[in-house]
Formats: sequence, structure tokens, C-alpha cells
Amino acid sequence: VISNVIKNLIAKKYGRTKNVHLIYNGVSEPEVCDYPEYFEELGIEKGKYILGMCRFVPEKNLHHLVEAFVKWKKALADSADFANLSSKNDIKLVLAGDTDFEDSYSLGLKEMARKNGVVLTGFIKGRKLHSLLTNCRCYCLPSSHEGLPIALLEAMSYGVKVVVSDIPANLEVGLPKEDYFHCGDVEELAAKLGKIIEQPLQHIDYDMSKYDWKKISDEVADVYRKYK
Repeated sequence: VISNVIKNLIAKKYGRTKNVHLIYNGVSEPEVCDYPEYFEELGIEKGKYILGMCRFVPEKNLHHLVEAFVKWKKALADSADFANLSSKNDIKLVLAGDTDFEDSYSLGLKEMARKNGVVLTGFIKGRKLHSLLTNCRCYCLPSSHEGLPIALLEAMSYGVKVVVSDIPANLEVGLPKEDYFHCGDVEELAAKLGKIIEQPLQHIDYDMSKYDWKKISDEVADVYRKYK
């Protein structure tokens, strides 16, 4: 299994407590890069966007991220601090991803995003994806359900600030308390985003040792040897 969350689920649902091996998923070394032409195409600037990166499905709660960003923008617009308004008004929200099968949720999310000036990239990979991860102000994952969020681990590997819901799978990653918000609490998420935007751009050296592919491959090999 890839997380204690799933290990506990298997024990509770199927009574399986023996010979269950916890081996985390891994992430590759980050490919830090810039892609000025792509950023110009999207209308964004380095360090001036929040990144949401995942599939457009209900359990990812991307609509909460859009709602929180809109709340922050409204609070900024309503403030009397015109200097702050001028310096922060160009912060964008970028949603990278799409859905495998279009449905009412994904269509509604895209419409909501477009109405609120959110940048939609569609499915991306390679240099486009790496450049977005390299240069975002923070990565946000507001999910209600996860097993072990690979997208979160990828963002962490790039050393970007993250803010995620406090569901068990995200808590298992062991981020600082300030990086979590109560799942579904849009007001709290908006406040967290606002605080991150007000702070200087951060680079964080997360401990990624649990998600190292060499270590993971050795652990998998050990399981095979044990039952050979």
C-alpha cells in the first residue's frame, strides 16, 4: 500500500492486518526550468500565480480553490490600501489539468473559472508543467479524498510553498500546521492564500527522503525476496 490511510482502510474493511507492506510512491528529481514564451501565452508572470494541479473531478474540490481566490481578490479590491492593490492585482490563479471524461462537474468548474479570470491550461506535461511548478507562488490541493497525493509530492520536490486540506492522506505527508486548512472551509483557505501572497516568495527544502525511487525500489525488492 502507498499510505497508512490505505493500510488502515484495508484493515478496517477487509480485516487484513498481516503481510501488508507500506511503500510510498516516489517522485522524480525536479526539472527546474523557465518557459517565458509559454508564460506569455498564458498571461502570467513568475512568482505571481497560485497553482492548482490535478484532475477536474469533484473530490479534488477545485471549485473551493476558485471560490477562495475570488474571496481574496474581492477583499483586496475592497481594501483602502491602494498601494497594496496595485502590487497584488496581477496575481493569477492557474488550474493545470482536465478530466478524462467531461461531465457536469468539469464543465461547471471550467465555466466558473472562466467567469473569474482563472487561467486554464488543460492537460500539460514536460517543460510546460515543469515551468509552472518551478515558478508558482504556491501550490494548493483542497481535496476531500486522497490515497497519497502525487501532485502534492511533485510540488514539494520543487520546493514551493504548499497549502492543502487537512484530510488524513495530506496530514500523513507531515507538513507544518500552517500549511493545512480545514477541508471545505473556503474562508480559511482564502485567508491562507492571502497570507502567502503577502509574504516574500519562499523556497522550502522539504524532506523528500521517503519518496526517493532508489529507496522505494529496494523496499519493493525486499518484499519479493521475503515471499520468494
